[in-house]
Amino acid sequence: MNKPDFVYTTYIKTTPEKLWQALTNPEFTRQYWGTNTSDWKKGSNWQHANVSGDTVLAAGKVIESNPPKRLVLSWAAPDNKADESQVTFELEAIEDMVRLNVVHGNFKADSQMAEKVSAGWPRVLSSLKSLLESGKALNTWAGKTDCGAAA
Repeated sequence: MNKPDFVYTTYIKTTPEKLWQALTNPEFTRQYWGTNTSDWKKGSNWQHANVSGDTVLAAGKVIESNPPKRLVLSWAAPDNKADESQVTFELEAIEDMVRLNVVHGNFKADSQMAEKVSAGWPRVLSSLKSLLESGKALNTWAGKTDCGAAA
């Protein structure tokens, strides 16, 4: 039996263009999460590394890229590429804010990734929201001793 999708929705006072940059620009992602690198074109490789960029925590392919509205990525830990899943970012402008839906799913039956991302995404997306709205990110992994390859 497949694990259910992880779905997280938040509303951020920003523009779709700024949020897209916050998701795809390594200098920006480093401020609230880690280093995300790619050219973000369909079929391209992407990777998520720690803040210093020297340890890859997740990687995959860009499945769909429609700036600044939708980004779909395959997702796997480098030490377990068979445990691949998929994450979708959907951005929708609503007046002076953006609704960001993150859906992480397509988990394998024996996947450990579902548990990791269900703990990681709320922390990462809260930090992203704080950074965009206040200019200051949260300490994403405060109180955690194991951040693994979580979102």
